Amino acid sequence: MQAGKIKKLVRERGFGFISDSEGKEFFFHQTGVLESKFDALSEGQAVEFEIESSPKGPRAVNVKISGN
Repeated sequence: MQAGKIKKLVRERGFGFISDSEGKEFFFHQTGVLESKFDALSEGQAVEFEIESSPKGPRAVNVKISGN
């Protein structure tokens, strides 16, 4: 698992972006959130996630709030 923070949420469209410790950004979709609901997330919140390849580049999956 990688550590990062939620950089931006686009609630009305169900996706967001996570920034890791090196400043790289990863797209994530609400279906990739584990153990909590997408609506429970907030910008700046610490999360853990995995990275997988997608046709549009790497994306974050298995996103969960740090400490869960």
